[in-house]
Parts: sequence; structure tokens; C-alpha cells
Amino acid sequence: MQPILLSLITYLPLAGAVAAFLCPGHGPERDRTARWLGLWTTLLTFGLSVLLWIGFDPQQPGLQFETRLKWLSDYGISYHTGVDGISLVFILLTAFLTPLALGAGWRSVQTQGRDFVAAMLLLETALFGLFSAQDLVLFYVFYEATLIPGCLMIGIWGGAKRVWASLQFFLFTFGGSLFMLVGLITMWLHAGTTDIPALMHAGFSHSLQGWLLLAFLLAFGVKLPLFPLHAWLPDAYTEAPTPASAMLSGVLSKTGAYGLLRFGVLMFPNAVREFAPYVLALGVVAILYAAFVAFAQTDMKRLIAYSSFSHMGMIAVGLFTLTAEGIDGAIFQMLSHGVVIAALFFCVAAVAWRAETREIADLGGVARQMPVLALLAMLFTMANVGLPGTGAFVGELLVLMGAVHVSIWVALLAGGTMIMGAVYMLSLYRRVLFGSVRGTVGLLRDLTVGEIAVLAPLAVLTLWMGVHPSTFTRLFDPMVMQAVHANMGDVASYSVQNPVLHLASQ
Repeated sequence: MQPILLSLITYLPLAGAVAAFLCPGHGPERDRTARWLGLWTTLLTFGLSVLLWIGFDPQQPGLQFETRLKWLSDYGISYHTGVDGISLVFILLTAFLTPLALGAGWRSVQTQGRDFVAAMLLLETALFGLFSAQDLVLFYVFYEATLIPGCLMIGIWGGAKRVWASLQFFLFTFGGSLFMLVGLITMWLHAGTTDIPALMHAGFSHSLQGWLLLAFLLAFGVKLPLFPLHAWLPDAYTEAPTPASAMLSGVLSKTGAYGLLRFGVLMFPNAVREFAPYVLALGVVAILYAAFVAFAQTDMKRLIAYSSFSHMGMIAVGLFTLTAEGIDGAIFQMLSHGVVIAALFFCVAAVAWRAETREIADLGGVARQMPVLALLAMLFTMANVGLPGTGAFVGELLVLMGAVHVSIWVALLAGGTMIMGAVYMLSLYRRVLFGSVRGTVGLLRDLTVGEIAVLAPLAVLTLWMGVHPSTFTRLFDPMVMQAVHANMGDVASYSVQNPVLHLASQ
């Protein structure tokens, strides 16, 4: 039953997508049926993912719920899936956010509702497959599969610049994936297999590790994104419909960080020590650059998009500290950021849909008309800043603890995201929620029951992660500790072997 459970979680949304696309009827009636079908499919999938969580043994660092089927066995390629603590938390995140995203788009996506539901369910299946894949070819197939629904959702249901935003998203991501394909073929030629557990022990030479890591950095650095591979992000997040923005920022961007962890930090430990100083520098630049650009934004959604970019820089810093604290913090920050950034996009959409504008200058006094939204938005704003008691604080604290082991300057500069984030987020909150009522704000009505049903679970999880983080860290910490002790060695020797970091720490 255990292997079947993981396969059921992966392909149930695909079955739901086919059923939604084949819904009988015409026009609004057909779209309504497809929406309900999609919502119940994602809720059932979430329930199955909770069963996966319950059946998972966190004391066992290896793979669980494994399935291995013959595929291209003559070439060392198989259909191999399974989960460990790291992949499990991202499956849970995907399963949690997808029904909320569908609920958030119930009113905002008003055309071709059937097709939108099908695209969302296809994206969910691709994400589940990506996080559970234990064969590099299978991972690549699912990784590329996320492009199709992602581009469609931006290009069909997006804003005025949706075609350009969709084209940028496709070209950047697909272009980066070519480097992964080259790396994949190179690894297959040297190891004779694409099985990920086998590749972990393939013993690639030091120089080959360097070239492979560079290929994967370019591939996953686009999706993360790493500076300066971020040009697609502001337009894609801003022009995408709200449910797609939530999935792109909440889960899809995490596939880049997940790939860097799997096929960088854990697979090429020798090369990653040499690359770490430069990736740490790029992560710090992303944090500071995105925060400063966020100050200048006049569109609420674009400001949140740059905020997401800044926080992803913090995740890159955590991963490449190569310490257990830093990697744990990066994974936890990915989970927390996925929840908070989706909630912020939902809050912005609730105001913009009513006021028919996202321009900060045209809004003011929203809290008087929408007190429930104001309360929830304050919680998510504080979480985005990293207030103690929220999940973001735990993630950022662990990242900074890992960064201190490597360089005090990296920790100080990375910590700047908390200070600058407080400035632009509190400024946004003050200008939109408080002050004098402007324009049509006086006619706004507070959140509906459906909108509260979308935001309330995100609020509860944000507080839960801040108050009881071990609920999630106990799932992936054994895997991280095992990998760090096996591959990274002593932190002190790591600092000495990297002269840039060693000098910076003095």
C-alpha cells in the first residue's frame, strides 16, 4: 500500500485534470462543475499527503514509499520514485497550497475556468513527480512538465503584458534546463545510470564535479532565481493571475532551491566548497538588490514579487553555508516563504479585485472598510519581515546561525533582509491600510467567507511553524545531518579551505 500511496498522490491530480477537461455542458455551468471537481480532487490529494506524512518514519534518513519499475533499463534508466524527509515537506507544501490557490481563483479567473482548473491540476502532478523522482531523467521530465501549465496560466489568464511575461518565463527556464540536460547526459556517460542514489556514490572526479555543478547552478539558478538570472521573475509574478502567482512563488520557485540542494550541495561536496563563496556573494547581492528595488515599486503585486526575490536570496545563502543549521534553515525558510508569499498575493488580490487597481498611490484607509483583511494582512506582513512567533523567523534565524559559522559579514549582510523588509513591507501596509480613504475605497466590503476560508489556514500554519517548528524540522533534519557529516566534514576545515570566507571571518 505504501508505494501505491505515493503514486496515487502523484497521478490523482492528472486524472482530475482529464476529468475536468472532459466535463459535460457549456459555458458557466461547465466551468462551475470543473471548479468543484478540481477543488475536491486537490482536497482528496491533500488528505492522502497527510496519510503519507503520518506513515513516514523521520528516524529513517533513507528513502521510503519507494517504487521502481523498468523503463529504459538497457540504458540504466528506470521509473524510480520515493520520498525522504526533504522531498516529503515539499510534497506537503504543494498539496496544501493547490486547493487554496484554486479557491482564490474562484472569482478572479472568470474565463475558461475548465481549462484553468486542468492547468492547475497538471502543475500539481508535475510538482509531485519532480519532488518524488529518484531518477535524473524522470526528474528532468517532470521539471520540464511544470513549464507547460505555468506558461499557459500566465499567457492566457494573466494581465496586460501576459504574453511577454509568459515568453520570458519559458525562455529563461527552458534555456536553463538545457544545461541540466547536458549535465544529465555527462553523468550518464560516466556512471552508466541516471539513478539518483547511485549517482550520489558514483565518485566523479574533482574537475568533472566542478563542471557539473556549474551546469546545475545555471539550470536551477534561473528558477530560484539567483542574481542575475532573475529578469523573468517580476513580470511573471505580476502578470500571472493570483492563483498562478501563488503557485509560482510558493512552490515552483522552490524547485530551483530543491534542485540546487539535491544536485549541488549533496551530490558534489568537493566542488561545492569552491563554488560556495561566489554563490554566497550572489545570494547577498540578491537580498540587498531586491530589497532596494522593492522600495521604488508603485504596484502592490510587483513589490511583493521583489520581496520574494529577496527572500530567495536568503535561501541560497542558507544552502551554501554547507552547515546543518544553514541547510535546515534554508529548507524551513522555503516552506515558510511558500506559505507567506502565497498569502500576501491573496491579500493583494482581495483589495485589487474590489478597488480595481493595484497602484499604492490610489489606495488608503482600506482597514476601515476591511478590518478582517487588515488583521490577516498584518500577520502575513509581520511574518514576511521575520517577526518572532512566525515561521519566517525560525528559518532566517537558522540560516544566520549557519552563516555565522562561515563569515560574520555574510551573516550581517544577509540579516539586512529583516531590516529592509520591515521598511518596505510596513510602508506598504501603512499606505494601503491606513491614512485617508481614497478613490472608491469607501465602497469596499470585507472578506467573504470563501476568502477567509483561503487565508485562515495560511494564518494558522504561519503561527504553527513559528511556535512549533520541530513538527517540520524533525522530518528533514536527520537527512541533512547525515549528508553534512558524510560529505561536508568539519565546518572549521571548510572555512580554512575557502580563503575568501576565511579572510572575511577574520
